Amino acid sequence: MREILGERRTNGNGNGKDGRDGDPALRRAALRYARHRHWPVLPGAAVLADSGCACERPDCVVPGAHPADPPLLAATADPAMVAWWWTERPAAPIVLATGGRAPCAMSLPALAGARALDACDRLGVTTGPVLATPTRWMFLVEPYDLPELGELLVEQEHVPSSLRFHGEGGYVPLPPSRTGAGNVWWVREPRSDDGGGVTLPRAAGLLDVLVAAGLTAPDQGSRLAY
Repeated sequence: MREILGERRTNGNGNGKDGRDGDPALRRAALRYARHRHWPVLPGAAVLADSGCACERPDCVVPGAHPADPPLLAATADPAMVAWWWTERPAAPIVLATGGRAPCAMSLPALAGARALDACDRLGVTTGPVLATPTRWMFLVEPYDLPELGELLVEQEHVPSSLRFHGEGGYVPLPPSRTGAGNVWWVREPRSDDGGGVTLPRAAGLLDVLVAAGLTAPDQGSRLAY
């Protein structure tokens, strides 16, 4: 059991179940999210050498950026479980299960996301952690539920389909994962409050700016891509 608790030294470079060498930074980061942020995480589906997804779905639009096995409901902040997962799967991307007590997120295509962040800075709108892939930027916000989100959206004249919402039952990849679109990184890293938690803005405070920025991005229809 001591090995499961993650106290055993390991270089993290053994081959995982996906056949790729592991990155010890992934294990360290996953443990940091669980232990210090209390964020529920789980391993994502691995990215193959051709940037395809180990889930083997030919139509997978989020390779490496979604849970596979275990399923999303298994996400946990238990350091023992997280340490075991990334010991067994050292190359697995890190997936955050959004909603509940965990952060939620709102995301935009990369260009629109950059415009939104610039607009927030110009207008003095407080942002929290912002993470990105080469194709998409994600703004972490306080947890919200569907009724609350519905009330916010009904006040908008038009909500572009390029703006996506990641709440209860949703997920986003976390740095330093690699998805089929490329690496995941922090544009703005999480800042801790006095109680050790992460300072997050409310969705309502960012929505107007993200909607306006999303209107400048191409409509993506029903396909979500990271």
